[in-house]
Amino acid sequence: MAATTTKDYSQTLDTCYAITGTMTRDEILEHMRQNDVRFLRLQFMDITGNNKNVEVPSSQFEKALDGEIMFDGSSIEGFTRIEESDMLLHPAYESYRIDPWPNDGIGWTDHGKVAHMICDVYNSNGTPFNGCPRGTLKRLIAEASELGYEMNCGPEAEFFLFLRTEEGDATTETHDAAGYFDLAPMDLGEACRREIVIALENLGFEIEAAHHEVAPGQHEIDFKYGDALTTADRLATFRWVVRKVARDMGLHATFMPKPIFGQNGSGMHVHQSLFKDGKNSFYDENGDDGISDNMRWYVGGLLKHARGLVAVTNPTVNSFKRLVPGYEAPTHLAWSKRNRSPLIRVPDRRGIGTRLELRMPDPSCNPYLAFACMLAAGLDGVKNKIEPPEAVTSNVYKMSERERKRLKIKSLPADLGEAITVLEKDNVLSEALGEHVLNQFVAAKKQEWGEYIAAVHPWELDRYLETM
Repeated sequence: MAATTTKDYSQTLDTCYAITGTMTRDEILEHMRQNDVRFLRLQFMDITGNNKNVEVPSSQFEKALDGEIMFDGSSIEGFTRIEESDMLLHPAYESYRIDPWPNDGIGWTDHGKVAHMICDVYNSNGTPFNGCPRGTLKRLIAEASELGYEMNCGPEAEFFLFLRTEEGDATTETHDAAGYFDLAPMDLGEACRREIVIALENLGFEIEAAHHEVAPGQHEIDFKYGDALTTADRLATFRWVVRKVARDMGLHATFMPKPIFGQNGSGMHVHQSLFKDGKNSFYDENGDDGISDNMRWYVGGLLKHARGLVAVTNPTVNSFKRLVPGYEAPTHLAWSKRNRSPLIRVPDRRGIGTRLELRMPDPSCNPYLAFACMLAAGLDGVKNKIEPPEAVTSNVYKMSERERKRLKIKSLPADLGEAITVLEKDNVLSEALGEHVLNQFVAAKKQEWGEYIAAVHPWELDRYLETM
């Protein structure tokens, strides 16, 4: 296996790449000129959650900032047909950052620096494209705003670090045997995690913690919560940075939910709350355990729609191999005020920090669509005052089927095929996604599921080839 290499991302701290606040068009142009930026990466996301980009040289910077860079949308998963393929990228000025890569990393150029901006996708006639995932989230945020609410959220995206072969191909071999919160020398991912943290801080992230997770080679880096759109943008950038730094250091980072049989998979627990008039509407000092009616109804909405929601928050065939008993991932629809076994947990903190933790999502999801659907489900609960069942105090994993039936605790769908079927029947989530996104997302996932169930897998050969 290829040995890991070292990079020093701290050298970029001196250049103060991180930007605070939103610059104007002219301020961005001047900042790029002063910092010798020669290339601008216009970043967006397809419907299935893959980061995409169009890169332009300095001669096109003004055109790019004016939203006049055109690309072929028919080549992007879930976007447009070939006969209506021309699409425009409208950059979000607040997302402007200079890439923090050291001078010997992959993607560095000796011709000047590279910057990036996250973009909304528009039609060629200048109207917003209804298949843009970021636009979908912005629409749900606007709907929440009309009710006076702002969604804040903080994801905990786990990932694995694997070795690469001498040829550079990814493996599923980890380079440590460490476990939860272990440290060096058992944790051999420390150096890579630190360089990821430094790169993220150079991009303006406020990193709260980084540590080894439960499984060998599994890691987590947590950044401060924020409003839903900012957090989704950060998550898109986070996944890119993690994979980029790992590659620079001779490793392979993956957000695949369940890469190793018999080990915990990677989740992305999403902490979330609704603020109104600058105050956390989930907190009520006079409520039961400090929990407001809004929070209880929001929980009710999430539980009501969870079986369809899981198709968006856990959108791959592999996702459901994490959602099985025995590996600390939720499998049933319940909530608790502290207990970590249900789908939803309410951490102990109260006041401005009152929040719930949705434990089923994984980091393979499209964050824009996932947050949009979470918000839609929760708001449905608030608007219609959907009461959740009683909070459970016992371990859901250890309950008998009879006990779960008595408590009316339903299970999540067993696989992607079942989840997609439920999603199609969920009017609230379908409306949240919009016709275009829903149809394209469902079509892509039905194709994925069909290919999977038609394939012959190694397990089948091991089980049947010689015995039948």
